[in-house]
Amino acid sequence: MKVMENDLRGKRVMSDEGMYLGTLRNITVDERTGRLENLLVEPSEKIDSRLYHQDERGYLLFPFASVKSVRDVIVIGEA
Repeated sequence: MKVMENDLRGKRVMSDEGMYLGTLRNITVDERTGRLENLLVEPSEKIDSRLYHQDERGYLLFPFASVKSVRDVIVIGEA
């Protein structure tokens, strides 16, 4: 099954332990290889974003390899 990037943007992102992490805002891609690199997630106000890797805008960075499931929500685990 194929999923379009536009369909992912705005989806809720949860950990595989059920914690709501935030909302997907974008995905980074390696220009040379075309490989999907990171999810950029606008953090939930209920988490301490300092505990996660962030970009210069404050978005949480999760390696694309950490994606476990994409349905109504995006579930991520350890990469």
